[in-house]
Amino acid sequence: MLFRQRCRDLVFLHWPADPFEVARLLPAGTVPDLHQGRAYVGLVFFRMDDLAFGRTPALPYLGSFGEVNVRLYCRDATGRRGVVFRSLDCDRLLPVLTARGAFGLPYRWSRIHSQWLDSRLVYRTGRRQGARAGARVWLDAADEPVAATPLEEFLTQRWGLHERFLGRTYYLPNAHPPGPSAGAPCWAGRTTWSRRPGCRGRRASP
Repeated sequence: MLFRQRCRDLVFLHWPADPFEVARLLPAGTVPDLHQGRAYVGLVFFRMDDLAFGRTPALPYLGSFGEVNVRLYCRDATGRRGVVFRSLDCDRLLPVLTARGAFGLPYRWSRIHSQWLDSRLVYRTGRRQGARAGARVWLDAADEPVAATPLEEFLTQRWGLHERFLGRTYYLPNAHPPGPSAGAPCWAGRTTWSRRPGCRGRRASP
């Protein structure tokens, strides 16, 4: 176990995407993972708490931060399903530098603000430098858990990531409990993400 963490306040937004367009954005040795013939691109928001390396105590301050990522879904020649991160934004600089240097992940140092307003969770994000990119989204949480649909299970039950680093594609497994949906995400405002994610911008609701 390299590290462990606890995630909360997750918001998943997804749009269907052209599988051929997705394929050209994936690392060598992987192909788009399709659900009923469709590929998907995801925009995911969450707060990470209690980050720790191995079985060491959680890091104070540095181990808690907000993250936003743009992801694609793939599988490799052995059938392992995973995600490919086209961009990852974090509001703590040290995790950004560590993940870029150690794993080659495309982290950016950004501003991420989240707030609960009664049962509504609101996220606002923006890059600190470089290309103008950001998003504003909100989610109304349900009083009771909602059973996940087959598509939601396909998108959320991912047990690793694929990344190209130092000339090779690697797979990094992870473990997390599958869980039911607890709300109905609603897209509000706008997204203006960077060009690196690669997929054409979509204005349709997720």
